[in-house]
Amino acid sequence: MSAPPAANVLETVGRTPLVSLGAAPESVPVYAKLESFNPGASVKDRIGKYMLEAMLDRGAISPGGTVIEPTAGNTGIGIAVAAGQLDLDAVFVVPERFSVEKQQLMAALGAEVINTPTSEGMGGAIERAHELADELEDSVVPQQFSNPLNTEAHYETTAPEIYGALEGAVGAVVAGCGTAGTLMGLARYARERDSDTYVGAVEPEGSLYATTKGIDGEEGEYKTEGIGTHDPATNELFEPDLVDEVLQVSDRDAHDELKRLAREEGHLVASSAGAASVAARRVAARIETGELEVPYDSVVTVFPDSSERYLSKGIYREFEEWDG
Repeated sequence: MSAPPAANVLETVGRTPLVSLGAAPESVPVYAKLESFNPGASVKDRIGKYMLEAMLDRGAISPGGTVIEPTAGNTGIGIAVAAGQLDLDAVFVVPERFSVEKQQLMAALGAEVINTPTSEGMGGAIERAHELADELEDSVVPQQFSNPLNTEAHYETTAPEIYGALEGAVGAVVAGCGTAGTLMGLARYARERDSDTYVGAVEPEGSLYATTKGIDGEEGEYKTEGIGTHDPATNELFEPDLVDEVLQVSDRDAHDELKRLAREEGHLVASSAGAASVAARRVAARIETGELEVPYDSVVTVFPDSSERYLSKGIYREFEEWDG
């Protein structure tokens, strides 16, 4: 039976497909949550809806107020989708180097986009967002990097969807770590159901999440977009104690995998999904050989968005031509 019509686009956020990956070991399936099926085409639609509705309910902002967020793009799109339906204005502060497609979509949804210098990174965008909030009445900075509502959104929506689809048979959770909200929400939910569930945080080589687990990491630039950090102190949601390992994936491996996923499995996903797929398959292989013991022989990961957001950066060209 078909579902009844949705009252508005916010009702279509979530309930995304969970799909088995063909390249996984036969005895240890890997399942990917396809978040590009959300209306704004990314996992960040979940936190856009969840955070804005919660802040309105709590009186942190009133209808007609302004939401100001430092973002690399997808969070801006998710917040813009929600803001437009909840009678809120939206302003986004975006470092220059990030996807042009994302910035165009934020503007199309009625938001104002303000760029900050690439050299200042997300730290510069965060600082500028708070300066703007000080200047505008009835404004708020949801601040996805530190707002517990980010983690809560995934604990309340993404995780239950996964566990419902697999009837609780989740042995390992392996997901990319940007703000860390997605992984922390999944990890907290998983550990409450079975403390032996393996949790792996995925980052690009050159990112520094691994240092939080006592591993010496060499900071470097990376092309993989949307995950990783150059300063773990700014990623306040990340809880090292909830993570068994930080799994690093090279840009080249992530790029090879995103192209393989399209060619062989029909997934039009971006580099963060490529990295997540590489890491999840590696974990599945370790479970298969007995190196890792988990409560169930299965691995779950998240494909955050679509490759269409990155076509202008040559995501499907040769690795050397890819402008990450």
